[in-house]
Amino acid sequence: MLKFHIDGGSRGNPGPAGYGVVVTDAAGNPVTTLHASLGVQTNNFAEYSGLLAALRYALENGATDIAVYSDSELLVRQMQGRYQVKSPSLRPLFDEASQLARKIPRFRIEHVYRESNRDADRLANQAMDKSSSSRSR
Repeated sequence: MLKFHIDGGSRGNPGPAGYGVVVTDAAGNPVTTLHASLGVQTNNFAEYSGLLAALRYALENGATDIAVYSDSELLVRQMQGRYQVKSPSLRPLFDEASQLARKIPRFRIEHVYRESNRDADRLANQAMDKSSSSRSR
């Protein structure tokens, strides 16, 4: 069982964007972290990019039971089938995430408040800092 705390953001919307992912085992012990700058993107693109990174990591490492925690209510509700994906730019990201999630026998995603997602937020901000500095060169 792996737990993934994911976050994505952009400074401006769109603006310099990035995501962060903190992976822990069932007991909460650190496994790894993932983060990347995304150039100029929207915050929702960045949130989905974090989810996709988490899902790819899970599949590459043979995970069969994962829980994903995100402070993006939109992303969580869309992945749960509770909200429609109305944005044409998010549809391909949603479709890919859904396809990857179906390959994991026990996949669940839950909304958490920002306070519960501090480490993933810190990583996303580091990635946004990289996007900002490479953009200003």
